[in-house]
Amino acid sequence: MHLETLKVFCDIVETRSFSTAASKNFVTQSAVSQQIRMLEQRYGQQLLERTRGNVQLTPAGEILYETSKGIIQSYSDMEARLQAVSDTVAGTVRVGTVHSIGLYELSSPIKRFLTTYPEVNLALEYSRANKIYENAVKGNIDIGVVAYPSKRPGITVIPFRRDRLVLACPPGHALAKHKRVSVKRLEGEAMVGFDRDIPTRKETDRFLRRYDVDPRYVMELDNIETIKRVVEIGRGVAILPDPAVRAEAATGALVVVQLSDETFVRPLGIIHRQGKHFSPATERFIAMLREP
Repeated sequence: MHLETLKVFCDIVETRSFSTAASKNFVTQSAVSQQIRMLEQRYGQQLLERTRGNVQLTPAGEILYETSKGIIQSYSDMEARLQAVSDTVAGTVRVGTVHSIGLYELSSPIKRFLTTYPEVNLALEYSRANKIYENAVKGNIDIGVVAYPSKRPGITVIPFRRDRLVLACPPGHALAKHKRVSVKRLEGEAMVGFDRDIPTRKETDRFLRRYDVDPRYVMELDNIETIKRVVEIGRGVAILPDPAVRAEAATGALVVVQLSDETFVRPLGIIHRQGKHFSPATERFIAMLREP
């Protein structure tokens, strides 16, 4: 049995999709279906139940999945350790992050890294924070970069950097006339924010509550680019990471106002599976991320 087949099987289980698993492994969907049929023929049992728009594990599939994940992780660790012995900087570095970090904090170090190490393939995947933690534990990514990193079972956190959060206003807004405003000025203001389950939104609400400000959200979104576009057309103001609004501030599409009461920052962290062996490529990438 090929290790690639077990990986395809695990990808189907985790993505609940044959087509997504095919895309992740650079094969056709028919090839994926054939690999699963071969597995089921080999063990004489149905491993997956296919329903419309969903894929579920059978009891036999559960056993194969749990065992296969361990085999794939062990193989990945073995490759990383062998590369470390030869100090070969090659292969793939798999990174999971959110848009507000990937687009504005990682783009520059990624370009620098790929220029320095052209033999390395860097796979960047965007998803929500909880999914990034899950993927790190399962070994689906080598590292994750998240805001407000939390200690969780099976996860190690490496401090990365700290973002300053600022108030983004549409041009012409009353608050846009000031360089600095008190947090209390946000009472009653229409605000555009992240969805409630996103860590930056949770911490923003805690921050506002410390100043007895009850935010009046007119729109909640999961993508920072959409939030900026909504603010630009005058639907409200938003508290966003400073690096994410510098381009719009430079063109005048948004006005950035500092919060005067205190410096509101969000810590960023690099997370990975506890005990994971890094390849030299991943080690160099982490080191480059942490450079001043």
